[in-house]
Amino acid sequence: MEETVCIEVVGLKDSTCSPFPCDNTRSCGLYDCHPTGKLIPAFEALRSEIREQFGDRVQMTLVLIDQEMPEHIRVIIAEQYPPLPFVLIDGDLVPMGRISLPLLQKELEKRKIR
Repeated sequence: MEETVCIEVVGLKDSTCSPFPCDNTRSCGLYDCHPTGKLIPAFEALRSEIREQFGDRVQMTLVLIDQEMPEHIRVIIAEQYPPLPFVLIDGDLVPMGRISLPLLQKELEKRKIR
């Protein structure tokens, strides 16, 4: 039986999904959230794409740290101070710098999730 991969997208409720402008080039690979440029719609679009491609093998969670910060997120921020939003895969920080379907797909392929 395959193990489930847990992905956490961490950010602020009203933050952007990327440091880059949301434009028609769609280098992030997501279309349903355009042109908002916001984290929550981008997460929903990403989760939908990942669910379609990987089914139940990948569990995705959006962690909004505006009011409450889980301890494991607090430790990562204190030790590594990654820019928001950031992505954790099975608890490990994955340096992506933005919400991106192609980058996340590459990470899942490295872990042999198909």
